[in-house]
Amino acid sequence: MRRKIEDQLLQWKKESAGRMPLLLYGARQVGKTFILMDFGEKNYENVVYVNLETNRSVASVFESDIVPGRILTLLEAIVGEEIHPGRTLLFLDEIQSCERALTSLKYFCEQAPEYHIVSAGSLLGVAINRQQYSFPVGKVKSLSLYPLDFEEFLWAVGEQALAGEIRTCYKEHSPLVAALHEKALELYHYYLIVGGMPAVVNEYVNRGKLVLVPNVQHEILGNYVADMAKYASAEETVRIRAAFHSIPAQLAKDNRKFQYKVVQRGASSSMFGASIEWLEQSGIVLKCRRILHGEEPISVYEDLSSFKLYMGDVGLLVAQSGLSQQTILLGEGNTFMGAVTENYLAVQLVSMGYGIYYWAPESSQAELDFVIQINGNVTAIESKRGTHNRSRSLGIFIRQYKPDRAIRFSEENFYCTDSVEALPLYAAFCLADSVHCEPSVCMVK
Repeated sequence: MRRKIEDQLLQWKKESAGRMPLLLYGARQVGKTFILMDFGEKNYENVVYVNLETNRSVASVFESDIVPGRILTLLEAIVGEEIHPGRTLLFLDEIQSCERALTSLKYFCEQAPEYHIVSAGSLLGVAINRQQYSFPVGKVKSLSLYPLDFEEFLWAVGEQALAGEIRTCYKEHSPLVAALHEKALELYHYYLIVGGMPAVVNEYVNRGKLVLVPNVQHEILGNYVADMAKYASAEETVRIRAAFHSIPAQLAKDNRKFQYKVVQRGASSSMFGASIEWLEQSGIVLKCRRILHGEEPISVYEDLSSFKLYMGDVGLLVAQSGLSQQTILLGEGNTFMGAVTENYLAVQLVSMGYGIYYWAPESSQAELDFVIQINGNVTAIESKRGTHNRSRSLGIFIRQYKPDRAIRFSEENFYCTDSVEALPLYAAFCLADSVHCEPSVCMVK
């Protein structure tokens, strides 16, 4: 299963000077272990794999001195393999289970940079916030892995050519051939159901049956809930679960702003603030923060008290909400599809590295789904679940702030107006190319 992060891993390996240990973030079951093992097997003579959660004897190596030479000698003795500089990939998995191992990365960076070391953790963000030992700030290279985006999904189902055509139409500002447009929309609807969790995609690719997909998704959701009990106190677990299970109901509201009263009557940020942070740090949810002004830098205009929560994978949202596959496939006019569409875009944007915000000024009822910065330029984004092209809030934002770029995502084909780029939802992954559409060179509708 081809992943875009492979290019970043290869670049890390090729660094001739200043290479630091690699730390891979990501929610449980997004494929961290697989991608790092696959990378190691393809690019090194051998891989020394250590799971610090299941192999406590290895974890004990880090309990005393964490001098690189001592650790390497003991690891070689325990696993029965030599660790060669530059030729062996040392992989410390579930590193959040051993804080001293996390700290040791600092000394590998300073004293043994010739060794290639990667590490990963399912709840690494949570663990770092609770650490007893110092985090190796500035001594590790951090990367984040997310569920497969829609382009990676197309690759997985053997539609590399279609993905290429979508990119070409985006760059040339021309519509996709009608038959291919319909095919891309169909696969986009499949993606809303399947999502991007590797185990779910693998199930769909191998079996070719959408009806079997929810079984794997509910297993993943169950594992998430189990992690809450494993890595949080009993009282915290109750609150984390309550906040987590409220997400579909939060997104079903006309105003999708997270409201504590939806979780529990009389609830407040003091009661559930830590729970929401836990969910965000674990990678299970994505937080979209409100901004009051649409000027760069947009982050300085954040309203800290208002935000939306999206699921980290759109397929898991569909599974948790109980939305029928028929509703998605047949395009029935279900109002919750608006929330599903927004969640899809949130996942695509975050996987490209964009911080996501929504605009909701105090002075009006306008609300713009997403505002991001691409190469420092303000980009306004509105999502539509079907082919409707009315964009009241987007129009207000454009008149008030004159953003560098305005995009409306819907199920329509590529085209432009004088002020708005209309992009099909299946082309969201193309924003990584940051190509600006000029009305003079595109299809003006």
